[in-house]
Amino acid sequence: MIASLVTELGPWSWWILGLVFLGLEILIPGVFLLWIGLAAIVVGALSIPLWGSAFWAWQLQFLVFAVLAVALAVLGRRLSGSNADSDQPMLNRRVEGLVGRTATLEEPLNNGKGRIRLDDTTWIVQGPDLPAGTNVRIIAAQSGGLTVERA
Repeated sequence: MIASLVTELGPWSWWILGLVFLGLEILIPGVFLLWIGLAAIVVGALSIPLWGSAFWAWQLQFLVFAVLAVALAVLGRRLSGSNADSDQPMLNRRVEGLVGRTATLEEPLNNGKGRIRLDDTTWIVQGPDLPAGTNVRIIAAQSGGLTVERA
């Protein structure tokens, strides 16, 4: 059934497939289906003058489609600038964004451990022994807490 539909539609079957992928890109955004859709449209454009040729069999069409889809996806990724600098570089790295801030010790640093309050969160800190109420500066951040020094 599919083979007969492709035969009846001719080169337009690639255009229809390309438009389906572009429509799916709108419904499921991710910029990946865009390149597959464009590859199908290019194969459709190539198929219009080559459709009657003996060498333009469905196997070659599919091969050209696959190569174009991969090439366009790689080219699109490079051109999209996905490695561009962000205006909020610490957006998903909250703890690292705290380095350099100052706070007041809520609990004294005894044996290298204590607590500070920043905004609405209480953080476990480590550093030299200091009394509660001392201003400290965050100098490092790791998963286990923050490292501070006297400000």
